[in-house]
Amino acid sequence: MKKFQRICVFCGSSFGVNDAYKKNVKELGTLLAKNQIELVYGGGNSGLMGELAHAVMSNNGKATGIIPHKINDSVEHLELTDLIVVDTMHERKSKMYELADAFIALPGGIGTMEEMFEVMTWNQLGYHTKPLGLFNIEHYYDPLFELLHHMHQEGFVRKEHLEQTVIEDNADHLVQQLNSLEMKTFDKWSR
Repeated sequence: MKKFQRICVFCGSSFGVNDAYKKNVKELGTLLAKNQIELVYGGGNSGLMGELAHAVMSNNGKATGIIPHKINDSVEHLELTDLIVVDTMHERKSKMYELADAFIALPGGIGTMEEMFEVMTWNQLGYHTKPLGLFNIEHYYDPLFELLHHMHQEGFVRKEHLEQTVIEDNADHLVQQLNSLEMKTFDKWSR
């Protein structure tokens, strides 16, 4: 299965209201560790973010956290393979994007959406050709995918760019699909 050395995962620093989120995040962390795929993530120890890192580390995997000073000084930490402390959120995202071979968005809030949309935007503009997967636990991303398809129907998002994002409700299938996705660069401005 292993194609990627590192996958960056965006997720909530809260658990959400559904226990299925936590259960599936543990499965993803275990899957990454067992397949020797290093986790790159936001560096926190709370919510789904912490649960994911715990699952990776407790299964002898590797996890690199990237966290701004402001957040680093306010949160508890766990023992990671590497913790990189940066000055700003922009530096954090830049470092995450640099290190990652692929991206996965788990259920999360505004920060998760912002990071995920930036990855989609950079792909659309040709700044990278790294795949993105949405881990659609309990249909979390269904409303977003409906919105993205509406954007396409209204002429704001190209079909080819939507096809660069995998949506899946099973961790193993998600990573397999990311591995097999043939990434291409499309000129956003040509029709």
